[in-house]
Amino acid sequence: MSFFDKIFGGKEEQSQQKSFWKKIQSEEDLAAAIEQSHTGRIAIFKHSTSCFISKTVLRNFEKELENSDQQAADLYYLDLLAHRPISNKIAEEFGIRHESPQLIVIENGKAVKNASHQDISISQLV
Repeated sequence: MSFFDKIFGGKEEQSQQKSFWKKIQSEEDLAAAIEQSHTGRIAIFKHSTSCFISKTVLRNFEKELENSDQQAADLYYLDLLAHRPISNKIAEEFGIRHESPQLIVIENGKAVKNASHQDISISQLV
């Protein structure tokens, strides 16, 4: 892995993804996630794999999750660079301006909380 890949996110990022994430890679995945929100709270983490700030916030959020003894939501991960149209659909459907990184908490098909950048933490999940 090159120096720039370590800083900005490279090919290894996918293999390092934590097991608690469910990926959103299609509109069908998004629809299934929203459907899941009717039986329990979900959270979608929108991440730009080329942004140092987004990568740092993702790492910090994952560390918080790993150090927590409870998980209050099913966690979904969206790679913004690979799936920008899905991100746009999320912004339109929930009326939330797109930001990166961004965490959107959904319950019963409605966005109940959202945070971006340094405001993202596991406290948003409860």
